[in-house]
Amino acid sequence: MKTITMVTSPQCHYCHSAKDLLKQHDIEYDEVDLLRDGREAQELMLKSGQRTVPQVFINEKPIGGFTELAELLNNHEFDVSQLQMAVH
Repeated sequence: MKTITMVTSPQCHYCHSAKDLLKQHDIEYDEVDLLRDGREAQELMLKSGQRTVPQVFINEKPIGGFTELAELLNNHEFDVSQLQMAVH
């Protein structure tokens, strides 16, 4: 089962949009808050090579931010059914 991790910041509009997009698709994700989870967030940011949030990881592989996530979901470039689904 694939997992999604996302580095976010509380005031980031794109972070909120990315979270909303995942919720619309009933996809569960782990959130790493840049301010609250400093060390873990910095390690992930180094891994992505980017300095902006959100940073989205699928199976620990960085895929980019909101735009890249939206493209993957909207273009059906990966099987959503293989992602960890949210239990509401």
